[in-house]
Amino acid sequence: MRLTKTSEPSRERWNRRWAGEERVHASTAPSRFLVAEVADLRPGTALDLACGAGRNAVWLARQGWRVTAVDFSGVALRMARDLATERAVDAEWIEADVVAWTPPVRAYDLVCVFYLQLPASERPIALAHAAAAVRPGGILLVVGHDLLNLTEGSGGPTQPDVLFTPADVVAEIGDLRIEKALRVHRTVEDPGASREAIDALVRATRRP
Repeated sequence: MRLTKTSEPSRERWNRRWAGEERVHASTAPSRFLVAEVADLRPGTALDLACGAGRNAVWLARQGWRVTAVDFSGVALRMARDLATERAVDAEWIEADVVAWTPPVRAYDLVCVFYLQLPASERPIALAHAAAAVRPGGILLVVGHDLLNLTEGSGGPTQPDVLFTPADVVAEIGDLRIEKALRVHRTVEDPGASREAIDALVRATRRP
């Protein structure tokens, strides 16, 4: 496992957070944005960066994708492996920091980066790695908490430095062709109420 100099405290924090999620049964449903965006794609090779407890990676594997999933939280990856076993699918699980870990270049038909919370100084590194991993004709899909969510949305991080806009992502993924770059709304269910969160969604492709 490779870590950046600043990632060890963050890794321990996420381990504690995932341990709490494990005790209360973290959601295993895939992101609705992932389900919608891959509906028109033929299954191939997929890379899920910052995969967390594996909900998206396992869903992709169930659709026939050959999945590699990366996260620096050992607790999250244990949960992901357990979910894969429960759903009777296989994936390659890699414990690594997505800022320090370099994926194979132009190796994947689909690269997903969902709700990765990094400081603005580190996010471009991770997104550059993600973009470089997309093979010709492949898709990069980035979804995360939009900066606007801090003032107009619900839930999510309260630190502006780990939020971003679609324009930020477009600027940080190099020469991929942008297919979508927009703000999207997601329902957040609370006891007795529903609220709307605001996310940034970018879909890009590498020209064949």
